Amino acid sequence: MADIEPYESALGAIPGAHPYPRTSRYHDAEIGVHRLPDGTEVRYAKRRLLPALDAQETQEHVVGAGERADLLAQRYFGDPGQWWRIADANPALDPRELTDEAGQVIDIPEPGGHRRV
Repeated sequence: MADIEPYESALGAIPGAHPYPRTSRYHDAEIGVHRLPDGTEVRYAKRRLLPALDAQETQEHVVGAGERADLLAQRYFGDPGQWWRIADANPALDPRELTDEAGQVIDIPEPGGHRRV
């Protein structure tokens, strides 16, 4: 049976290393370690369970033709790499789901208002 080690133990094996940068969707995700039968360690980000956002933590946005999640992230957060914050607020795994239909209403988290898990 495979062993799973807690995040702290996994990071402890790599001095000074962190698997995801601070701006990543997975920066605060717990990291697990799966050991293959040959002893090889495979690290993975554990499932993130996101708390629901309050209405005060989001604003609505009506999707326009040609908009994309990265463009919305640039507009609202000043960083297109933060598209995942919009995906998490709706929730969506694929950012194309957010903008594939003009006229749909999506939630945009307030800057700094999104709780990370």
